[in-house]
Amino acid sequence: MLELEENKKILEEQKEKLIQIKDSMKIESLMVELKKLQEDSLNKNVWEDSKKSNEIFSKIKTLEKKINLYEELNSETLNLLEMNQLLEQECDSELLNELLLDTTSLKNKINNLEIQTLFSGKYDNNNAIITMHPGAGGTESQDWVQMLYRMYTKWAMSNNFSVKELDYLDGDEAGIKSVTFLVSGENAYGFLKGEMGVHRLVRISPFDSGGRRHTSFASVEVLPEISDDIEVEINPDDLRVDTFRASGAGGQHINKTDSAVRITHIPTNIVVSCQSERSQTMNKETAMRMLKSKLLDLKEKENKETISELKGVQKDIAWGSQIRSYVFCPYTLVKDHRTNYETGNVEAVMNGDLNDFMKEYLKMIIKN
Repeated sequence: MLELEENKKILEEQKEKLIQIKDSMKIESLMVELKKLQEDSLNKNVWEDSKKSNEIFSKIKTLEKKINLYEELNSETLNLLEMNQLLEQECDSELLNELLLDTTSLKNKINNLEIQTLFSGKYDNNNAIITMHPGAGGTESQDWVQMLYRMYTKWAMSNNFSVKELDYLDGDEAGIKSVTFLVSGENAYGFLKGEMGVHRLVRISPFDSGGRRHTSFASVEVLPEISDDIEVEINPDDLRVDTFRASGAGGQHINKTDSAVRITHIPTNIVVSCQSERSQTMNKETAMRMLKSKLLDLKEKENKETISELKGVQKDIAWGSQIRSYVFCPYTLVKDHRTNYETGNVEAVMNGDLNDFMKEYLKMIIKN
């Protein structure tokens, strides 16, 4: 049966991929390290030093999670191959459909694990703060921001990440003028960091009565959420804090209170806002974490020793600066201009199918 032959081929490919992942993750070395840590944890002297014991148990938990995930996927692959073989001998349509769904699910999980082996950045394990702005073009670009917001929300949901909206400003007629949201979960920043840059859309405009083709741009900024234990010195005299009333068009965005907070870092002209909480204090705390993330990122990019050395920078959201193009017309294509990875399935990408783009970007930065 053709479906079973094709499915067997996919499963064999996943089996080979897991062998490569095993080498990349150094699973056998992790097992040796785990065994040693477990033995160390039995030493009564460890319990006398709470800091040391917490470090050991934290490492044990991390190693167990990595090893167990690999072993579970390896076991699932072998079980599905066995089921595939049994159905080749005697096919059952209900079991076949279940097998095909399980194979697709397995493929996605192995793809995610493969991406995780490519993480090498200092903050890859952190949550991600994403801010999006439209380029020139008014309603066209604002609508494009809303489409991208939906795309990233879909991606997050399908990959077991949570999304929390921090700041939102409606477009003039449609779409979004600006939005900031937090993607939470293990390695969120590692997955999303390659999405930072200008995204270009080509389509027949739904806002043009003449049905003409339009090009729109939107900027996507991705920063790691900086935890409280990382010190970032900010001079209070460099800050201007404003409060305002949060508002929106309704639904999830409505929050009409006087608790919204906007913080401006005067030397760099960096502005952050938060209106997701009802408490002004909580909004200010969240906004300060956002500001810390932006300043630390800018400091590291410019190789500056202190925040006070930073000056504001601004890049155009326009031609020549895009990292990825999404073409809806006259043909369908999504192409990353850094890795040259592309797909013709625009609909799947807009519904959150981004993992292959992320994987290719991570491969590229490791090679470089």
